[in-house]
Amino acid sequence: MNHKRFINHTPHFKLKDLLSQYALYKVWVKPSAELSFLYGNHILKAGLGRISENTPQYQGVVVFSMSDIPLGFGRVARSTFECRNLEPEAIVCFHQEDIGQYLREEATLI
Repeated sequence: MNHKRFINHTPHFKLKDLLSQYALYKVWVKPSAELSFLYGNHILKAGLGRISENTPQYQGVVVFSMSDIPLGFGRVARSTFECRNLEPEAIVCFHQEDIGQYLREEATLI
């Protein structure tokens, strides 16, 4: 199977077009936690900037930087209400996919 025809060789990531405009639930990460998320780590309470109101536990979310750039998506570990009283090292959002994933796996895709 020729994988090259499935690879988009442009440097633009289409998450913003496909998911972010239709997302009901969103999570914003602080600048200090962006790189950690882009390396495949979960988002901790200390790195949480904002979360959509009334987000239920285990709901899928689109993850944004504080400047509204879509970084990836995940699943929240706690509801919006529960996030308010968590300790800083508690996981708030489980990492599922991010824009850095393509770069980390680029060598195996080609």
